[in-house]
Amino acid sequence: MNATLRSITEQFPFWKKAQMPKKLQVTDVPRIVIGCGTSYNLALSVAAAMNANGISALAVPAGEWIVRPQAYSTATSCDVIALSRSGESTETVQAAEASRARGQHVIGITCAPGSSLSKASDTPIEFSTHPQEGIVMTCSASLMLMAGLALAGVAFTEAEIDQAQAFMAAMDAVDVAVYGPRSHFVFLGGGVNYGVALEGALKLQEMAICYTQGFHPGEYRHGPVSLLDEKTCVVMLYSEETRKHESELVKELQDKGAVVLGFGGDGDISLAHGFSDGAAALGVLPALQILGERYAVRKGIDTTAPRNLTKVVMLEAK
Repeated sequence: MNATLRSITEQFPFWKKAQMPKKLQVTDVPRIVIGCGTSYNLALSVAAAMNANGISALAVPAGEWIVRPQAYSTATSCDVIALSRSGESTETVQAAEASRARGQHVIGITCAPGSSLSKASDTPIEFSTHPQEGIVMTCSASLMLMAGLALAGVAFTEAEIDQAQAFMAAMDAVDVAVYGPRSHFVFLGGGVNYGVALEGALKLQEMAICYTQGFHPGEYRHGPVSLLDEKTCVVMLYSEETRKHESELVKELQDKGAVVLGFGGDGDISLAHGFSDGAAALGVLPALQILGERYAVRKGIDTTAPRNLTKVVMLEAK
């Protein structure tokens, strides 16, 4: 078992021992949720969960929040929630420092206690992640998403953590021959699931060096579907409130040649779960991670050393 697989399959005790923050108060002050790469994908899901629970929020890439904050918010004051596993990602740290200099309250979520992000935050939220986690974010991504969802008012019980582990095991039990021959992967999810759909696409891209895309389900019909053929695998992250529409889309995509993994709904492989729409994003995340690992193994790719990537993106000062 390589280090990547260990950090995926052994992450659940870290969830159970992590001390999660309380829900943010509902105020007129908007929340800006920032991050880079995986952390930005998580920010999209966190912001959606906040809005669903009455907390006005918007996800913005950290680099954008540095150079053009006015393009994303006209509010005279806002709170900033910054996510960074290492706490050293240059753009995220600089965005947090700039926000604090503007008088904005900064909450920093990181898996590196005492990091630069923690020091640049008014309220640092710090976790310990799996010690063998490498370049690809696995356990740390789950912990930061869990914390962001907690701020949004979405709490996870131990029983739900066990349910997430069982769902990952169900995905792991799927014969790789179902999706292994495919070379184009599309991840679809709406609402809170959208950011996690993008994260599923990014994980597979990083781990298996393959062509992936992520979209809102309804948007896929508007152009991107032109690339779909018999080489396509679609991963549909179903939402309870829109399950009927997503199921109709799945049938269309199957008719066009795609094989579909249905997370919470219909597909060539249907994997049921009982998560609410708010909790499903975290509940299915380890299953998306295991999908990336298993597909990479089939291709003979070592996920502990993904091409062209480093564990922390730090930019040189200019």
